[in-house]
Amino acid sequence: MSRRRRGLVYPRTPRHRRPRDGPTLRVVTDRQAVTPPSLWRHADFLKLWTGQTVSELGSVVTRTAVPLVALLVLGAGPLEMALLVVAGSLAVLLVGFFAGAWVDRLPRRPLLIASDAIRAVLLVSIPVAYAAGILRMEQLYLVTFLEGCLGVLFDAAYPAYVPSLIGIERVVDGNSKLATSSSLAEIGGPGLAGALVQLFSAPFAILIDAVSFAVSAVSLLLIRAPEPPRPARTTVTAIRTEIAEGLQTVRHHEVLLPIAMRSVVAHIAGSFYGVLYVIYLIDDLHLPPLVLGIVVSAGGVGSLVGSLFAARVIRALGLGPALIWTAAGASALGILTPLAQGPILLATTMVLIPQLFGDGLQTIEGVAELSLIQGLSPDRVLGRVNATLEVFSHGIAYPIGAVTAAAVAGVIGVRGGIAVGWAGMALSILFLVLSPLPGLRTIPAERPGEA
Repeated sequence: MSRRRRGLVYPRTPRHRRPRDGPTLRVVTDRQAVTPPSLWRHADFLKLWTGQTVSELGSVVTRTAVPLVALLVLGAGPLEMALLVVAGSLAVLLVGFFAGAWVDRLPRRPLLIASDAIRAVLLVSIPVAYAAGILRMEQLYLVTFLEGCLGVLFDAAYPAYVPSLIGIERVVDGNSKLATSSSLAEIGGPGLAGALVQLFSAPFAILIDAVSFAVSAVSLLLIRAPEPPRPARTTVTAIRTEIAEGLQTVRHHEVLLPIAMRSVVAHIAGSFYGVLYVIYLIDDLHLPPLVLGIVVSAGGVGSLVGSLFAARVIRALGLGPALIWTAAGASALGILTPLAQGPILLATTMVLIPQLFGDGLQTIEGVAELSLIQGLSPDRVLGRVNATLEVFSHGIAYPIGAVTAAAVAGVIGVRGGIAVGWAGMALSILFLVLSPLPGLRTIPAERPGEA
C-alpha cells in the first residue's frame, strides 16, 4: 500500500478558538462565484506541471536503480542497504527544520531551481564514477544524503510556492493535477526503470533522473509570473527562534496539530507496509513476481483515478469531511490485506482491491490534507509548517516504525506485523474525527494572519 505524504516561524500565532457551531470560514469558491479558467489553460502552471511530471518519473527510476547499483555493482549486503535508507532519513531529520526557515526567508522559486540543478549534478556523478571505475558505497551514501537534503528543501518550498502561482482559492484543483503527475510516474516508472537497468545497467539508468531534474529546473526558469516578494525583515532573528516558531504554529493550531499527530501515527504504522509488504506477498501469500508487480502497479492506477476525481469529491463533501471519509474508506478496504489467504487468485484479489481502490482514496485524502495545510497556514510560516510536518513524519516516525516493524514481525510474524500496521493507520483517523475537521468544508478566503 503506497503512502505519499504524502506533507512549518514568525510571531507566535495565537491558539485558535473554535466557535460553538464549528469554524466559520468565508467561502472562497461557491456556486455564485465566477468559475476561473481551467488550470490547463494557465501557461505557467502547465510549465510547473510538465516539469514535475518528468521529475517524478525520473525519481521513480532512481528509487529502483540506486539500490540495484548497490546490490549488483558494489555487492552490498543487508547492512549497506540499511545504511542507504538511514542516509535518506538523516537528511530529513538534520536539515528539515532549517530548510523550512530558509524557505520562509528567501524567494521560493530560486530555491526550487537551485535544488533541482544541484540534484542533477549529484546524480550525474554516479554514472561518471562508475565509468571511471572509482564508484564506491561511500559515494552512494553521500549522494543519497545530499540529494535527500536538497529534496527536503524542495519539498518545503514547493507547496509554499504553488499558492503564490495559482492563488489560494485554486489550490485544490492545482494539487489534484499535480497528484496526477505522481500517479503517472508510479504507473510507468517501475517498468521504465527495469527496462533501463536491463538495457544500460543501473548506474547509467540514473542519468534519466539527472536529466529529469534538469528539465524541472528549466520549466521553473520559464515561468513568467513574478513571485510575490518575501516580507521585509525588520529585525535579525536567530534561525533557531524561527524554527521554534514553526513548531509553535503547528502545536497551537486546532487543525494543523491533529493533522500532524495523525501523520506521525500513520507513518509509524505505514512503515510496517514499507518493510514487510513485499515479504508478505512473496513468502506468506506465495504470489509470483509478475503478479506482485501487477498488484503494486494497481496502486498507481488507483492513484491516477483518485487524482482525476479529487477536486470533485472535495467540492461535494467539503475539505474536512473528504479527508476523513476517504481515509476511513481506504482503511476499511485495507483490512483485506492482513486477511488475505487461500488460492493465489483469491489472495491476489484481496490485496489488489486495497491497492486499486484504497490508493485512489488515499490520493484524494492527500490532496485535501495538503490544501488544508496551504490554506490554514500563514504564507510567512508555510515553509516551516511544511518542514515541521515532513521532519516528524518522514524524519522521525517512519524510521522508528521501520525498526519497530522488524521487531514486531520477529515476534508475531509478517502477517501479524501487517495487521498491526493496518490497525495503527485505522486508529490514526481518530485524531481527525475528534478535531474541528468534520465541520470544516472550505479554505478561508484570507489566510490566517494575513488579512
